[in-house]
Amino acid sequence: MELRRWPRKNDADSIHTRQDALAGLTDGPVFGHDLEPFTGATEALTGVSVVPTAVVGPIDVELGEYELEEPAGTLAETRRKREGVYVPLANTEGGLAISLYRGARAVGESGGFRTYVLRDRMTRASAFIFEGAGQAAAFARWIEGQVPAMRDWLAGAHVEGLSRYARLREIETHVLGPVCHVMYAYTTGDAVGLNMVTRNSFALNEVFVRERSPLKPRRSVLEGNMGGDKKPSHRYFERGGHGKTVIAETTLTDEAVRRVLRTSIADLEDLTFVGTHGAVASGMQSIAFTPATAIAAMFIATGQDVGMVGTSSMAHGTAYRVEHGLQVAIRLPGLEVATVGGGTVYPYARSWLRLMGCEGPGKVYRLAQIVAAATLCLEISASAAMATAGSENFFQAHFERGGVR
Repeated sequence: MELRRWPRKNDADSIHTRQDALAGLTDGPVFGHDLEPFTGATEALTGVSVVPTAVVGPIDVELGEYELEEPAGTLAETRRKREGVYVPLANTEGGLAISLYRGARAVGESGGFRTYVLRDRMTRASAFIFEGAGQAAAFARWIEGQVPAMRDWLAGAHVEGLSRYARLREIETHVLGPVCHVMYAYTTGDAVGLNMVTRNSFALNEVFVRERSPLKPRRSVLEGNMGGDKKPSHRYFERGGHGKTVIAETTLTDEAVRRVLRTSIADLEDLTFVGTHGAVASGMQSIAFTPATAIAAMFIATGQDVGMVGTSSMAHGTAYRVEHGLQVAIRLPGLEVATVGGGTVYPYARSWLRLMGCEGPGKVYRLAQIVAAATLCLEISASAAMATAGSENFFQAHFERGGVR
């Protein structure tokens, strides 16, 4: 097949040229929409993919409100408020919405969720190559002391593309042979911020370091693959630091477990024992049942970067028996969400964010907590189905709702 030049622009003529070239290869209304609102979303825009979206709720949740304290960028909780929140789930998985709703009912009848944001960071891990390990180690000692100077420089430098929203908080180094990995950690406001931290880190590497470092690296690499970007890793699973670190918890009552979830706390404890050790034995990065399902559905609905579902759904679930119930929680160490920028600017995403009270600036910590609560709703319901004798309820749900219609 001869390779021809494919029109890359998103003007009307280029869009129609691509559609005409592909018309005989598609069957369905993929082209029959006004694409003007989406011309800034992707290159080579040609059509649309429509995803059915369920809405489930209300989820009873006590949300914290947070502010960043300067200059360290630590989170300070300012108040807490209980609400009932409806969540959008863009998906084609039969049983997802009804299962998440069942978890929400059980939690609501048990007194609701409590959610907390523990940390907020976005990382870019550059690398500098020297002639040997001695130089790399000496450079590490130097650059670790440059954080205040780098903050001042970023605030006042006249370098094209610098972001004032990406604020440098810490630097950590890791020396491997002649290479010094430098992990820049930023806060990025209400955006996920990877574009911001990329631009600022590039400027630090190519201007600040080259002008001021007493040791000149042989070369620099903007991302040395320690930054946690779109790859689950033990480092960020344990410590957080790439996205929002969020916890959602609740105490399920014996009555709610019996009547709504149709299982028992003893059965859930057995499942916790089996599932935890199964995860350890297989080397899983997470100890949870199905966090990616809820997170992906909410990401698609609200215009988040779906490529970040893998890292965002790293999860550590816990459960233990307390008086009159079962205390359950989930920790998402690297939840990468935004309420401004990226796909959140498109009309459908703004509408679903508005539904949750999460549209625009000042709402990102609220969104992170709602995603965590919805994720735990599904974890609770799916775990309860698996905990029944022989996991019959889990099988039945997939048998009834997972087949061809």
